[in-house]
Amino acid sequence: MKSTFITLKKSLFTILIGLALLFGNTSMGLPAEDPNTIIGVWKTGEGNAVVRIYKNGDKYQGKIVWLKEPNDPETTKPKLDKNNPTESLKNRSVLGLINLWGFNQTSKKLWEDGNIYDPKSGNTYSCTIKMISPNSLEVRGYIGVSIIGRTDIWTRQVAKN
Repeated sequence: MKSTFITLKKSLFTILIGLALLFGNTSMGLPAEDPNTIIGVWKTGEGNAVVRIYKNGDKYQGKIVWLKEPNDPETTKPKLDKNNPTESLKNRSVLGLINLWGFNQTSKKLWEDGNIYDPKSGNTYSCTIKMISPNSLEVRGYIGVSIIGRTDIWTRQVAKN
């Protein structure tokens, strides 16, 4: 009886290892899809900015790399983060500004636990990013709970040859 149990246990272990190798893109419950699919250059829904999303350590973040109107119409100088609530940050350029940070992939097509900064308002919001197609992201900024927020669809930008 004991040897049958050991044989059964070894067989079950072998089957589990085989399944893990067969469906091996997951490890310890991590999402199967490549978490780096979010990496790239994305145009915001309004089309007034482009954000490069990249990995920083084990988190994902993004920085503004293009602005439709990079200069302040009043001063004709590069736009500054003038609406930032922190006085010492009001003189930094919006172009090059890190406006997404802290994201972890929590499921196959979802990155959570991050923040998004809106230089237009100077406000920072909790944020989730959901990949709705290989070239579209649903970026949702919210206060408190996700129900109270706004969603924007970002489009992947591909280099022209």
